[in-house]
Amino acid sequence: MTCKPIHAVMAIFVATLFVVVPGAICTAQTKPIAFTNAHVITIAGEEIDKGTVVIKDGKIAAVGKADAVKIPADAQTIDAAGKFIMPGLVDTHSHVGGVAGADGSSPIQPSIRVYDSLNPFDQGFRRAVAGGLTTLNIMPGSGHLMSGQTVYVKMRGLKKAQDGKGGPTIDDLFILDDNGKQMGGMKMANGTNSMGNAPFPGTRAKSAALVREQFVKAQEYRAKHDAAALKGDPDKMPPRDLAMEALVEILDGKRVVHHHTHRADDIMTVLRLQKEFGFRVVLHHVSEAWKVAPQIAQAGVPCSVIVVDSPGGKLEAAEMSWATGAVLEKAGVHVAFHTDDWITDSRLFLRSAALAVRAGMTRAGALRAMTIEGAKILDLDKRIGSLEVGKDADVIMLSADPLSVYAHVEQTWVDGNKVFDRSKAEDRLYATGGYGAGSAVKPYMCCAEHAVQAASTFGQ
Repeated sequence: MTCKPIHAVMAIFVATLFVVVPGAICTAQTKPIAFTNAHVITIAGEEIDKGTVVIKDGKIAAVGKADAVKIPADAQTIDAAGKFIMPGLVDTHSHVGGVAGADGSSPIQPSIRVYDSLNPFDQGFRRAVAGGLTTLNIMPGSGHLMSGQTVYVKMRGLKKAQDGKGGPTIDDLFILDDNGKQMGGMKMANGTNSMGNAPFPGTRAKSAALVREQFVKAQEYRAKHDAAALKGDPDKMPPRDLAMEALVEILDGKRVVHHHTHRADDIMTVLRLQKEFGFRVVLHHVSEAWKVAPQIAQAGVPCSVIVVDSPGGKLEAAEMSWATGAVLEKAGVHVAFHTDDWITDSRLFLRSAALAVRAGMTRAGALRAMTIEGAKILDLDKRIGSLEVGKDADVIMLSADPLSVYAHVEQTWVDGNKVFDRSKAEDRLYATGGYGAGSAVKPYMCCAEHAVQAASTFGQ
């Protein structure tokens, strides 16, 4: 795929309400694209100086040293001398899109599907591609023991809405499995976030008890369903229950649990439940994982770590450490990083890897944590996460080494389609912020014209 950039429409704003309508109209790729003379970080092997990457029909067609790659005669060549090329970044925990999941009626609501609340015009998606993110796991919040089903999305189709021509829907961003079903996991949480007044649990022990009760009910639901199916007696089928169906998917290993957890004792509670019911789980945040790294490694459970480099936050995270990635890596745990956007702005995601290396993680491990390890967590490592022939052409071009404070994402490509170009004013705006980089919908307030006059007066 290739993209024709759309010029931003000048917008009216009031106070902190901004307007942005950039994007791209995507058309079928007519010829291959070849990035040449780049420093290529494949993730799958050694870094290649003065390497070449060829993409064709939305896939990686070739990657290697210049003298080992044959560039198709009809290819568009992009001279990337002095630039760094690497796979698109994978964010295993994001909240962009105006997320709203479970409500206050119950602490456990597995039937909720977060994609029913997502707005593809939300400016968070454009910030994501400005930061080099090409795949996201978008999740509901952590205020519930179980707040709903997450969704895995690609940053494709982020085009301008046009009168009579439509615009993107969240369905355009879905990643589908081999059966055409939207891929995603289940968001769970423990600790203080999910504690509260009834019907929410007031203690950590009660939190675990409520989770056990639901999984036991799901086991019973599955047993009744399977027994009726075995006998071929539809009348014996239990009444359809969307919540139980989602929990059964977890028990059957078809849906991964993405579990918010911070303190070491809360981490151990998750591992205890995982062992008891046999579900697949990823530990998210894990502020105190450095205290129980051997136990996590023994359980064979991956971690999605957030690297916070600013003060504030919750008491549970008081003992978080920049060295968590390094400690887990040395223990043999598979480690990915995430933004928890807004906690870490998507545009600053690469900084997570740099800080982890500063705290003792290996360069290779940190770069894997931004790419292939996240892909593994999302069951997408055969499709994304490294520059290998046959994988999706999710590629980013950087102005400098990805661990450098001076590095900027200059281009982001998804499925062979350029979705971000920092050289374009309307895209650069998302990378740098400022006037017009906020809301993606045009204000309709009666007094909006006064804001334009004020902006002109103050030289905005």
